[in-house]
Amino acid sequence: MASSNSALKIFSGNVTFHESVREADVYIVATASSDETGTNGALMELCIMAHTLRIASARRITAVVPHFPYARQDKKDKSRAPITAKLVANMLVRGAGIDHVITMDLHASQIQGFFDIPVDNRDLGENEKALYAEPTMLQYLRETMGQEIRNAVIVSPDAGGAKRASSMAAALDLDFALFHKERKKANEIARMVLVGNVEGKTAILIDDMADTCGTLALAAKHLLSGGAKTVLALVTHGILSGPALKVLGESQIEKLIVTNSIPQRAHREGCARLREIDVSHVLAEAVRRSHYGESVSALFHVVPFTPATRLDYAQSADEAVKAKVPIMLNNGQVVNV
Repeated sequence: MASSNSALKIFSGNVTFHESVREADVYIVATASSDETGTNGALMELCIMAHTLRIASARRITAVVPHFPYARQDKKDKSRAPITAKLVANMLVRGAGIDHVITMDLHASQIQGFFDIPVDNRDLGENEKALYAEPTMLQYLRETMGQEIRNAVIVSPDAGGAKRASSMAAALDLDFALFHKERKKANEIARMVLVGNVEGKTAILIDDMADTCGTLALAAKHLLSGGAKTVLALVTHGILSGPALKVLGESQIEKLIVTNSIPQRAHREGCARLREIDVSHVLAEAVRRSHYGESVSALFHVVPFTPATRLDYAQSADEAVKAKVPIMLNNGQVVNV
């Protein structure tokens, strides 16, 4: 991929494109930042970039946001609480002028209703129209566990994630268990009750995100008390804020497996139990299909291509692509597929 000439200056607070984007189909890859930029900084960069492209006469602007910020604040669950996910949606569409959003594993599928534009995400309802990490996770489990996966059980850490976990269990033809949990307040669990049999099995906890890891650590403790042989945790978004790495290191979780929807380099250096699954090829294929007006539904259930064949795939795609598709990373770099 050839890079184009653009710049993003944080301290001087401006974004500049040194080549024309008029009538271009532009994709901004905006990753929730785990470094000093922070979530708010990354969100503001996305809005500024989109606004810059809009007034530069880009034909269509798509935000590729693997982890949607503030997705957990999707409803008013107590007095004087904000619905921040709706605010973010308004910022992206009404404020920044974004035409399309591609994201992965929204915490709550109803967030799609906050937008008046197309949103490609996961929805495990009857009419499943989703871009999500499950196919890649299934491939990872089959490749790393081999025949041992036959003695595993899929576990949801709460009732809200039952659809996600039961879908994984059905795909692997495994048993399914879940926890009923009660929260006193955010990030604090009061009580957890295990429903299902895990005795003598490898318990695989499935969730959409790991923040402080308190829920996963407590679930692992209960699973081992219930007779589980060992505990793994498989999570789409590794937020890992605050004491998460310390909690994980002191927990009874053998491995925490996350995708790279959020950069994990610093976290990997601080925790030997952390593993990372690459989902960039899924997002790249979604971008390609979106640009050429092809169906994205094939990505809801299958991995588009494996990392081993990605180079051959890219070479053949380059030969077929005649029009350049500008893709802008959240560091200001624009690349063409």
